[in-house]
Amino acid sequence: MDTYTHGHAEPVLRSHRWRTAENSAAYLLPHLRPGLDLLDVGCGPGTITVDLAGRVAPGRVLAVDVSPDPLDEARALAVERGLPVRFAVGDACALGAADDSFDVVHAHQVLQHLTDPVAALREMARVCRPGGLVAVRDVDYATVTWAPADVGLDRWLDLYHRVARRNGAEPDAGRRLLGWAHAAGLRDVTASASAWCHASPAEREWWGTSWAGRATASAFAEQALASGLATTAELAEVAAAWRRWAAADDGWLGMLHGELLVRV
Repeated sequence: MDTYTHGHAEPVLRSHRWRTAENSAAYLLPHLRPGLDLLDVGCGPGTITVDLAGRVAPGRVLAVDVSPDPLDEARALAVERGLPVRFAVGDACALGAADDSFDVVHAHQVLQHLTDPVAALREMARVCRPGGLVAVRDVDYATVTWAPADVGLDRWLDLYHRVARRNGAEPDAGRRLLGWAHAAGLRDVTASASAWCHASPAEREWWGTSWAGRATASAFAEQALASGLATTAELAEVAAAWRRWAAADDGWLGMLHGELLVRV
């Protein structure tokens, strides 16, 4: 069974709510048009989902997440935007939809958390109509870099890799998307990359506060402690490092994401 390394604690959702179609799925947007049916896999609090729904309306939109925890918030957002999105609990490797059900199947930051991302890509392709698109985007944690230097953040990145891999996940997924698609038998593939950069005072406050909270009060923290990969004191130091970074006038962070558009 897959384990979601981040979980859905408030510090995690604080980060996820920032995501929009523009800052997280720009590679897909030129291919959307009104009337397309879209499935969003791993929707979280729904901020990307509702943006995509606005671009394909009046097309049918279904969004699934492995946990029910963020779905009420996602539903409320769709209602606020006046978009009839259906949200449900779902498994990326067993989507429960018929073959050829959607024109677009989208997943943002999902494959990195799965023990079998190749199976998930096959399943996403199965429910996508011939001529449709599967679109996936995942971070590559080994590319995360920052200034100023801080040994506490070095410890965070090493610990994140250890926790994720203990869960059977792949934190450096971005560079592996193309290989996974080929292993799934998908060959009509366009690969690209894009980056997030957080450098303004507001961005540092938001990102640093989110990760300071995740370091001590999230599924990531619980898994690190339960597995013996970190102590409470070490997690507190990671949180302090994120607060130092957020307060630094020259604080800067960049992270690369791999992207794929697969024509089914």
